[in-house]
Amino acid sequence: NGFKCHCMSESHQRQLLLASENPQQFMDYFSEEFRNDFLELLRRRFGTKRVHNNIVYNEYISHREHIHMNATQWETLTDFTKWLGREGLCKVDETPKGWYIQYIDRDPETIRRQQEQERKKKQDLDDEEKTAKFIEQQVRRGLEGKELEMPVYTELNRENEEEKVTFNLNKGASTSIAASSKTSSVLGQNALKMVEGAVKRKESAHSSSQPKEKKKKSALDEIMELEEEKKRTARRDYWLQPEIIVKIVTKKLGEKYHKKKAVVKEVIDKYTAVVKVIDSGDKLKLDQTHLETVIPAPGKKVMVLNGGYRGNEGILESINEKRFSVTITIDSGPLKGRRVEDIPYEDVSKLT
Repeated sequence: NGFKCHCMSESHQRQLLLASENPQQFMDYFSEEFRNDFLELLRRRFGTKRVHNNIVYNEYISHREHIHMNATQWETLTDFTKWLGREGLCKVDETPKGWYIQYIDRDPETIRRQQEQERKKKQDLDDEEKTAKFIEQQVRRGLEGKELEMPVYTELNRENEEEKVTFNLNKGASTSIAASSKTSSVLGQNALKMVEGAVKRKESAHSSSQPKEKKKKSALDEIMELEEEKKRTARRDYWLQPEIIVKIVTKKLGEKYHKKKAVVKEVIDKYTAVVKVIDSGDKLKLDQTHLETVIPAPGKKVMVLNGGYRGNEGILESINEKRFSVTITIDSGPLKGRRVEDIPYEDVSKLT
């Protein structure tokens, strides 16, 4: 033990001599290590969420191997926070409770995914506008094609004041028949013509209403189909689900985990997942931007992760490489047996 302490004392003195010869070199080295480790913890643990700088620093120094701030070029955590804001590495703002920081993710893959999500949101808005215009056109067409039949009123004239007027109400149709001993035949013919005209109007109204009803039904069917299509294409900006198999695409963890497959064990705050690497059994906490879905061979089970069929399990039927999409058959829930085509690769993943 004495020999060991003696050797360690000499090693420590040697390090102090080296540091005294070029103190700025060691200061820059420790500052860079502190900055890289701090930002990596902020990115991995909190992502792009706004968080108090003390919370991040306390979690950072809880690891003994990390470099403390007193060995860096920054005297206080506030100075370091302001420096992060000036360098454009984080968004910083001061509040009565202290300084808050928000990591700015400039990873090209993350930017590409964000642009893709914005494009899909814009496409969904365009689909909603098209649906609204289609419904408006159907309503306008229905109003234009509707013909209102106005009742025709005829004046009841009597040639003789002594004639008696009788009304016969038969099945909702009102007819007027003026009978008299002298003009009974004439009035009878007029009444018969009135009844025949009423029957013809009723039949023509009934026949004209039939195609209108069919037209309304077909328009309603089309609207329902558009609503179902809208529901099917509804998307969200998060897609992680437990018990799916994913692939690690980030290189920041080294080649040990790059392109390795893992199983999602737990989803935290919708955008972060605890995954278990299949090969090594290691558990990692990763953001969804560092993961991508896995498409199995046809016949295997998959889960829909986005769109109107989100959360449904199914069987992979075929893969369309030209359209980067798949076709599945849902095998559970109320939609069991439904065949869904053209689901993008990123909206389905293999199930364990």
